[in-house]
Formats: sequence, C-alpha cells, structure tokens
Amino acid sequence: MPFSNFTNLDFDQIKTSIKDYLRANSNFTDFDFEGSNFSVLIDTLAYNTYITAFNSNMVVNESFLDSATLRQNVVSLAGNIGYTPRSRTAANAQVSFNVNVTGETSAVTLQPGLVCTGDVDNQTFTFAITEAISANVVNNVAKFENINVFQGTYLEKEFIFDGSLDQRFILDNSFIDTSKIVVFVKNDGDTGDGIQYNLINDIINVDSNSKIFLINEIQDERYELKFGDGFFGKKLGTGVGQDGNRIKVRYIVTDGEDGNGAQRFTFSGRLTKSDGNPLTASITAVTTNVKSQNGGNIESIDSVKYFSPLTYSSQNRAVTARDYEAIIKKVYPNTESVSVIGGEELDPPEFGTVAISIKPKNGDLVSDFSKNQILSKLKQYTISGINQKIIDLKLLYIEIDSNVYYNSSLISSVDNLKTNVISSLNAYSKSINLNKFGGRLKYSKLLKVIDDTNQAITSNITKIRIRRNLKVLVNQFAQYELCYGNRFYVDPKGFNIKSTGFTIFGQSGTLYLSDLPNADLKTGILRIIKILDDTTIKVVVTSAGSIDYEKGEINLSTINFLSTTKPNNVIEIQVFPRSNDVVGLKDLYVSLDVSNSTINMVRDVISSGDEVSGVQFTRDFYSSSYPNGKIIRTW
Repeated sequence: MPFSNFTNLDFDQIKTSIKDYLRANSNFTDFDFEGSNFSVLIDTLAYNTYITAFNSNMVVNESFLDSATLRQNVVSLAGNIGYTPRSRTAANAQVSFNVNVTGETSAVTLQPGLVCTGDVDNQTFTFAITEAISANVVNNVAKFENINVFQGTYLEKEFIFDGSLDQRFILDNSFIDTSKIVVFVKNDGDTGDGIQYNLINDIINVDSNSKIFLINEIQDERYELKFGDGFFGKKLGTGVGQDGNRIKVRYIVTDGEDGNGAQRFTFSGRLTKSDGNPLTASITAVTTNVKSQNGGNIESIDSVKYFSPLTYSSQNRAVTARDYEAIIKKVYPNTESVSVIGGEELDPPEFGTVAISIKPKNGDLVSDFSKNQILSKLKQYTISGINQKIIDLKLLYIEIDSNVYYNSSLISSVDNLKTNVISSLNAYSKSINLNKFGGRLKYSKLLKVIDDTNQAITSNITKIRIRRNLKVLVNQFAQYELCYGNRFYVDPKGFNIKSTGFTIFGQSGTLYLSDLPNADLKTGILRIIKILDDTTIKVVVTSAGSIDYEKGEINLSTINFLSTTKPNNVIEIQVFPRSNDVVGLKDLYVSLDVSNSTINMVRDVISSGDEVSGVQFTRDFYSSSYPNGKIIRTW
C-alpha cells in the first residue's frame, strides 16, 4: 500500500499514515503496541517526517513575497522588484540661535555632530547635523537661522577599499536613518573630507563617472553600502580617474517616532573659527521655529508587502492615484493614510491639478513646513504640467451614545465593566475598516463589539451621530462648506443640526447653529439661534445658509465670527445620519471618536432577577435608538 497523502503537517496524522501503511503489510507486527520497540521507531520516523515537511513548507512560503514571514526574506524579495524598505526616520526640528563673538574671526562654523538636546515627556533626546554649517560674523554676532537638526546620535565610520570584488561595506547599527547618510571618498594622506558621493534609488541617468552609492538592508536591520563598478557609477580605488580608497561615512542613529514633540532645546554643539580652531563663545537661547516631527520607525513587514508592488507598478513616477499613494508614503514616512483626487473632481473643477490629503501618524494636520518638503520631493516623480497641492485633512468623526445593559449577578464592579467596554471600542476604532479615507462604520459589528466585551452584557441600544469640526476665520467675513458624505436624518420640526457655541459680528451673546427643513424634507435653511432659557430659544438669523439633507452638505453664507466656545476657533457641528452604517467619501477620513462618546451602564433588572415579570421594564432610561431632542451640542 503506497502512501497517497503527502500534505499532512501534523505529527499524529503522519504517525497514523505510517501505521496504516504497515497495517497493509503483513510482514510487520506489533506496531500498534505503544510499548514495543517498533513503536519507538515509528515515532522517530514520524518526527523526522514532520520536521522535513515543516521545513519544506517554510522554504516554499519564504520564496514568495505575499507568504514570507521573515523580515530578511521579505526585504530580499522586495529588492528583486527594486523596492528598498524605509529605514527609521529621524525626527527633525528647526531652530535658530546667535553666537556672540569676542575674538577675531570672520565666520563661525557649526561642526557636524551634536547640536542641541530636547525633552519629550521628561526624556532627553539628542539632535545633530551631518554636515557643517557656517555663518558670517556681523557686528560680533554670527546668526544661525532656521537650522534643521535631526534627532539621534551622530556617528562616523571609515572603510578602506582593498580592491576585491567581494568586499562589503556594512554599517553595524540597526537604528540608522538612511536618508541622512553622508559619504566621502578620498586617497590616503589627503586632507579634508574628500569628494562627496550621493545616494540614489535607481540607476537611471547613471554613467561610469557618476559619484553614487546605494543602500541595501541586510540581516538584523543593518545596512550595506554599494558603490559603482566603473560602468554604472564611478569605481572606488587609487587608479587613474578614481577618487580614492578611503570611504568616510557619517550617519545618525535615531529613536524614530519617539523623538517627535520636542520643542525646548539646549545648545550643546561644537563651534570653530574661520581658521578651524575651536571657538568659545556665548550662545543665546535656542529658539524653536518648528518642534521635532516626522520621526518614524522602520517600515514593517506588512507595509513592505503592500507598498513594494505599488512602487514597482508606479515605476518611480506619479501618474495615477495609486502611484501617489506609494510615492507619498516614501517621501513622507509619517503618512498613515493618503487620499488623492484629480482636479476635475473638485468643486469647482481645477484641471491640471492633483489634490492630496494626508493623515499623519502623529496629529491630524500636516504642518506648512512638511507640506513644502513633500511638494518639493514630489517634483522628481511628477509629470510636467501637472500641479500638486496638499489640502488639509477632512475628518469625519463618529460618536456613539450607548446604553449598555448588564446582569449584575455576573460582575463585581460596574466601573470595571464600563472600562472594558471602552477598551473594546478603542480597539475597534483602530480596525482596518476605520481610520482611513473612504472608511466605513458597520453598525452591526459595532453592536457585536460591545456585546462581546463580557458575558455579563445582555444587550445594548446605541445611537450614532457624526461630527465635523469647522475651523473658522476670526474677525473676517467668509463663507464655509461642510460635507459629511452621508444623508442626514430629518425631523420635520427642525433642530437636526446641533453645534457648539460662538459669537458673530452684530449679535450679542453665545449663539448656535440650527436648521429648519423645507416642505420636501430634502433641503433646509440654516439658522442661528440663541438659548434664552431651558424652554425658550430665539432665532437671531433666519437664513444663514442652506442644507442638503440628501447629499449631507452644509453651506454657511458670508459671516464674521468673533469667537468660539471651543479652543482653536473650532465649531463642532453634529448631525444624525439616516443610516447607522456610516461611509466616508474618498476625501473624508473616518474616525471613531470614543473619547467624545457616551457609555451608560444600565442594570438589566430582568436578567439580574430584580423584576422577573418585567412589568417595570419601560422606565425612562430604557431609551430607544431614536435621536435625542437636545437643541444644541452639549458633549
């Protein structure tokens, strides 16, 4: 009886297959007796087969990008299609300071290496530069303005090229920011740094005289430098036409995203005079122009698997939306999600323009400084004649108001149960369906998340509301538009729009936005109201704009805001969606806002045994999923 099943990877299944084979062969006996020597041999054979099958399976899996699990193999396979995984990225800050010079020198040079230290959450981080920066002395003062410093420790390493083909140039640190590597080549005995070589990502436009190097990630998240061979890139060496055999490498070992957020710095740098001698001088306080940001960790295995095919298909040019998605992640590692919209889809249309919206990993908005950097780096990938602009993120917040019913006999603490519910919601808020452009909240899954938190939870009645934050211009007449991308629930009596407070020119007191539907219940009029007391409101502006309940749009006519009750000139505007399944448009980033949600723990009197008959189940706190009747936003 031959073996017919070669797919088993389970030890017991393999052992059973062997016994089945022996059972069909009359020459062997006692193999079913576990205490026999024959049984030990079967166990050994099964174990060996198991190990062999497992290793074979792993070898096959590690040969394909989508199934590989070891980072070394994933990186190697991605390299086959020209993709270099992103290293850690040093957080960068922009600082300024003055040097008061008392001696004779025409210029002051800030040497490569440590420049200053900064604090993040009571932890001190070092910030450095990789190249010298000089400033002229004017009236005994040298001004260093808008200096970009990078979080990490500055290191140098020197290699001597021996002329062999198998020599490797490996940087043994695993926390390197490869974009900050600086390479110089010189001959023995030469003074100075030598000739600088440039990092490239491809060999397009590279000839035999190009002073270039490439970087590959190798084992244990270390990096190897590769230089030209005389055909693609200039060859190292001391021969005629060659630049030298000594390679000096400067680089920064960084803490990645941990270095984000430093905004107070203390100078710790090294200054020299114009003649190269050390300078001792007084330094003014370091001024922070831009706090440290854009630090990132090494690219994950999942990210490499996702973006390497996209980058390969883009062929280092930005044409389609998927091209931009891959390239922006490359030039701005702090990207969490990207939305790219052609100008023809904008309102009004902007032909020849690409609108880009980015959700950074840290915070909600991309700074103006980062926007300029991204646009500058994109130029090498984009097509001539196409303009790019980065628009601010449009966040669609989803909030819930949930009454969670529980069996009191199954828990020891209601507070702990509530904490567990909130933890479950926070975990769900990070799911792949949310926290992205075009995301979707699935109502049934949300209810299941709450119910599955603990066996003590018997049910939940949950309301959904959606919110957008309107950032207004203070003391300026302006018009505003908000798109929610979902149809609004419409109460014919109005008050479907609820907002936080604000003040406007020409009116006194705190005011709020509200609405009054038209007869068709598809459109409505935006109104501004004032709360006089608990039961009385006053409409101070009868027509402040329009509402399209079907499209989920709010248009606010020309108005001059003076202040808002929320900080940063923000007005929170909430509505109730017509459907409990909330979908984000392509340019709307969907986020489940658990912190602004309400979780009410309600004792289930029937399950708890208080009222077995259930005659008292219709109390006020047993609310329905119908929206509340509050006139203004009170959360």
